Amino acid sequence: MVLYDLRYSAHTFTDATRESRRPQPRLIRRTVDVYSFPRHQQDRSVARWSAEEERRARQRLRAEVGTVLRLVRSATDELALDAADMVDIPPARHRRGSLWLA
Repeated sequence: MVLYDLRYSAHTFTDATRESRRPQPRLIRRTVDVYSFPRHQQDRSVARWSAEEERRARQRLRAEVGTVLRLVRSATDELALDAADMVDIPPARHRRGSLWLA
């Protein structure tokens, strides 16, 4: 993998102040060899993160559905029941969705 970065050196700042101009960064090129990736079978961090995200999504879904159910059960008029039909609850994300972000 090749990474490019812009860096200021102390020499650049002293030259810029002496010549009363703005300092200009230097382009630095770095190469890195990557031998392992997060999805590699030895690294379980992505699986742990996915499990936590799935748990949180299920908790959010339960909380939203519970709120709607409490409103519907406590309402006696038709207006509240019609409002409950219009509530949009997003579906819980599947666990495999977070693997794409790794």
